[in-house]
Amino acid sequence: MKLFLPSFSLMIFSFRKYGRAGGLLLALAAGACQRQPVLQTAVPPASPAPARALPPVEKGVSEALATARKWNISHVAYGLRLSIPAQKAEPIAAEETVSFTLRDNLDPVQLDFKAPTANLHGLTVNGQPVAIDHRNEHLVLPAAALKVGRNVAEISFTAGEQSLNRNADYLYTLLVPDRARTVFPVFDQPDLKATFALALTVPADWQAVANAPVRDSASSGATKRYTFAASDSISTYLFSFAAGKFARLNRTLSGRPMSFLHRETDPARLRLSLGPIFQLHADALQFMEQYTGIEYPFQKFDFVAIPDFQYGGMEHVGAIDYKASTLFLDEGATQDQVLARSNFVSHETAHMWFGDLVTMQWFNDVWMKEVFANFMADKITQVAVKNSNCDLKFVIDHYPAAYGIDRTAGANPIRQPLANLQDAGSLYGNIIYHKAPIMMRQLERLMGPEAFRAGLQEYLRQYAHGNATWPDLIAILDARTPADLQAWNQVWVNQPGRPVFSYRISGGHDQRYGLYVTQTAEDGSDRLWPQEFEVLVESASGEQQQLSVKMDGPEKGIRIPFLPKRIVFNSTGVGYGVFPVAPALLPGLTEIKSPVARAATYVNLYENMLRGEGAKPLELLKTYRQALTREPEELNLKLLTGQASAIFWQFLSSAQRLAVGPGLEANLWAAMQKNPAPNSKKQLFKTYQSVALTKAAQTRLYGIWQTEKAPAGVKLTEDDYTELALALAVRDYPAAAPILPAQLARIKNEDRRLRLQYLMPALASDEATRDAFFATLKDKKGREKEAWVTSALGYLHHPLRQATSEKYLPASLDLLEEIQLTGDIFFPYSWLQATLGSYQTASAAATVRTFLAAHPDYNPKLRAKLLQATDDLFRAEKLVR
Repeated sequence: MKLFLPSFSLMIFSFRKYGRAGGLLLALAAGACQRQPVLQTAVPPASPAPARALPPVEKGVSEALATARKWNISHVAYGLRLSIPAQKAEPIAAEETVSFTLRDNLDPVQLDFKAPTANLHGLTVNGQPVAIDHRNEHLVLPAAALKVGRNVAEISFTAGEQSLNRNADYLYTLLVPDRARTVFPVFDQPDLKATFALALTVPADWQAVANAPVRDSASSGATKRYTFAASDSISTYLFSFAAGKFARLNRTLSGRPMSFLHRETDPARLRLSLGPIFQLHADALQFMEQYTGIEYPFQKFDFVAIPDFQYGGMEHVGAIDYKASTLFLDEGATQDQVLARSNFVSHETAHMWFGDLVTMQWFNDVWMKEVFANFMADKITQVAVKNSNCDLKFVIDHYPAAYGIDRTAGANPIRQPLANLQDAGSLYGNIIYHKAPIMMRQLERLMGPEAFRAGLQEYLRQYAHGNATWPDLIAILDARTPADLQAWNQVWVNQPGRPVFSYRISGGHDQRYGLYVTQTAEDGSDRLWPQEFEVLVESASGEQQQLSVKMDGPEKGIRIPFLPKRIVFNSTGVGYGVFPVAPALLPGLTEIKSPVARAATYVNLYENMLRGEGAKPLELLKTYRQALTREPEELNLKLLTGQASAIFWQFLSSAQRLAVGPGLEANLWAAMQKNPAPNSKKQLFKTYQSVALTKAAQTRLYGIWQTEKAPAGVKLTEDDYTELALALAVRDYPAAAPILPAQLARIKNEDRRLRLQYLMPALASDEATRDAFFATLKDKKGREKEAWVTSALGYLHHPLRQATSEKYLPASLDLLEEIQLTGDIFFPYSWLQATLGSYQTASAAATVRTFLAAHPDYNPKLRAKLLQATDDLFRAEKLVR
């Protein structure tokens, strides 16, 4: 679940997970370990009984309750029977059997159920009727009805619908991190793994998939009943099913049967995508089995493509869910989209081992499953995808996103405390998805790849089908290296922030020179980040040498063979922090031979600009404009144009934009015409579309949309024309004839039609219509499709609309706590980013400060999210002149 950051240059607001392209017959490099059998569930030594104080019945799932239940409860099994009607508005009748073993029966047992009490209809415990005691989101089973040993509770109820994601003709569960309790009574904590035996009664023309194979199915009139086998033992957040009008495809690759459910109707997307989708999964499975030495550990391996899924993907055991648009690509797909699809698939497949086979004990370690899934996805790509520069992709994917949080006043550490699972969603974000992989790469380099891999294999074997903590893994790794991992762990994992580097050159009297690199903490503390990175030095004659710097203290000196004319810091893209960029680098940026070094330099330039050091925004934009026609690497061009667009909209004044806009448009169009690569041409066209301010540019874009004739060498698809229509609509062009109804008539796929219909009021030229749309967001029903909401907010708060939209900011902030409680894990931050991410006015900053001052006791994790989302806003106050 890696975040897609809002890109105001393209007005695409989505969540992203992982990326690379390819297909392969995987052969690991020499030294691959032999396959080993999967061990059975790890059984920890008996733990002492907790203090007798009974955890109170309070909202959420407290750590105290989880600890007490883990000691007392074991061998949990659920039997669930759900009857799903064809009409979305009708309730879902349900029956459940919960079986569990107790060590003692002195206290009541709390099942978690976050739904109205009226949803509960009947309860028996061990065969005896019991009065329903439902309070503070818990169904309480009385101690008098329980016994030491095996217990069985039977419940009839109406399923809660907060996390059922019901649509007109399909639905799916999404229960991470603590949302199983919103659907049915459950012990909703990751270390009480259980089996699930599911039966679904659905309309007769619906398909269904769940964690386990279908045991049998039977039709009866207008309905069909699917009965699934008992699942593997899994954590409650991994329980899943999807049902609806899906097409089903079955294929077997490398001996692995796979089933794929989808709703795609475009023949071209189906033709171009189905083969790669199946092959990518087969390749990733093969790699993971060889790397870990453990065969795929579950009963089956299926996947589902869901329109506008909240994340890029979700690693449900045996039934992975994906956002459909990440899997189905068309002829206009860029290299980045192809790579992203591969990385999504690799990431979710890696989760079958990291997260599903071995699961964190508590959600304070949720980052572990995400970092290893990301880490493995990068490794799969490195071996699997021909001609992919995975080091370049690593820099572009991870560094800007990690710095985007770590530089802010709301920065959080990788590992965070968590007192109650109801707050677990706030732990997710770019630090665990992007800083953690950078950290893990440094750890692998510190230990050596083979020692690191052997440690991971031991970890997976030891805790297979069980739970583990980060200290458990650190103990295993620590035994395999002389380095002090405990001290290393403290600054990298347990604390936020980054170092800032500076340098000096000494010597020269005997033609011998020294480069001295110094690090200081950005927050002014005395912390040091032990790490290793490279520096590229170049002489006046053009001679180059790449030297390693091992920062194990506040300063490190290395010998250099000549007085350098040019120095490129972090030239291999493995170091972390704010690195210096000498002004002499600016004129010859694209002359740096290594695309990774160029990418690292683009990142360093941007970070220094944000700190008010080095090039000012207008100066840096000028440098980037000159580089547009010279940058040959597509992925670097994506980084370059993204930064240029961000500078244009967020760090230039309105007057500067008007002055610079015509020239920038001309530069982009000329670069597009000159660039021979179709994907690079498309990237430049999209950026031109993003910044178009002049009437001439808008007229040109309208002509392309109207005739559906793309510029020479650029491939535009239906989705591209929709995005072009949206870009013109937010500019009120053409004023005489609204463009969106015409674009709606062109769209054939019903799911994509519904999305555009939802967005249209947010882009209306009439302010009253936009006001009415924003009012609908105050009701949770108006926020059901979160991907649609964040897209709409991006257009609603586009810089060209902010004069009439800034009034929505106070109400948007007031809604944040409710959004955390009712939305999925990424929604609070995406709500804030889409709302506030492109503002630069003093009045908008004052609104945020007023809100924070009025709420001194505000939820600290939400406060941090707000500070993260408004970092550019506060920096714009200083940078925009």
